[in-house]
Amino acid sequence: MAFVSQSQKDPNGNYIFSSRPRPVETRSKYREPPPEQTRTTYGNIMYDRRVVRGNTYAKHIIPIMPQPDPAEVQRQEEIRRRAIARKRARERLRTGTPEALQGRKHIDVQTEHYLEELSDVLVTTDIECQTDAFLDKPKTPLFIPAKSGKDVETQIEEGELFDFGREVQPLLEVLVGKTLEQSLLEVMEEEELACLRAQQRAFEELRNNELAEVLRLQEQERRRREEKERRVAQQKEVLKKEEEIAEKIAARAYTQQYLSDLLPAVFTSLRGHGYLYDPVEKDIETNFIPWLMAEVNNSLERRYTARHLLDNIIQDVVQKRLEMCKEAH
Repeated sequence: MAFVSQSQKDPNGNYIFSSRPRPVETRSKYREPPPEQTRTTYGNIMYDRRVVRGNTYAKHIIPIMPQPDPAEVQRQEEIRRRAIARKRARERLRTGTPEALQGRKHIDVQTEHYLEELSDVLVTTDIECQTDAFLDKPKTPLFIPAKSGKDVETQIEEGELFDFGREVQPLLEVLVGKTLEQSLLEVMEEEELACLRAQQRAFEELRNNELAEVLRLQEQERRRREEKERRVAQQKEVLKKEEEIAEKIAARAYTQQYLSDLLPAVFTSLRGHGYLYDPVEKDIETNFIPWLMAEVNNSLERRYTARHLLDNIIQDVVQKRLEMCKEAH
């Protein structure tokens, strides 16, 4: 895209611009063709000069893959030879069919589930075709886009713009002055920052010391408070125990005074109702006397039984003798 501008000279003879540069033509946005190029140049790609026409069978085809490395090819060949050697060694080590006995020979036997015809002659057919020799593909011409826009130029003679020796001095003075001023400001800023850092370090040291002192005082106050609370708790525990002991002593004295007249009456009443008794007497009454009475009864029953048997025997003997006397008379 070309630019055009207007210029004129000032009273001092210097060359100045009277207007800003502007483009000759305004192009549309990206991927939008200009107004004069909206019409399509080619309607069929077969009429495009960049399309190669004719027979392509004889064209020289450049391989897409790069040429292999000879060292890599040699390494692949070595791996293939080793694989073939290992396969042959395994075949030699494999146990084969033993040789046939004398006067006999081996024959092929079908061992599959489905029979198939076995033949030693393989049917082969030879077919060939001839293709045209490959021709070298012509070099693709370099694509050069068509030129667009208009070229406009302006002639500027020597000495028309500005005098470098005269014009550059104020610029250098301004640059040097601004550089020195900026340097002085940076030095002053660095000194001020150094003073601020020193003050900050001193303030941090003072603050750290004050914080350490505050922590020490807080720890001391905490220990004193805990000691005070522990002493108060101990004193409260002692007073509580003293009150409990005093209450126990008063209760014991009142109980003794109250039970001094109550115990004899209670014991007398309990003894009268049979709640308090002598263990020996109770044991004799509940265990010994019933056992003694049972033993006496058993003894009397045995004696009565013996006397009854003796009376029966004596009666029988007397009856028999009476009968014998009667028979004798």
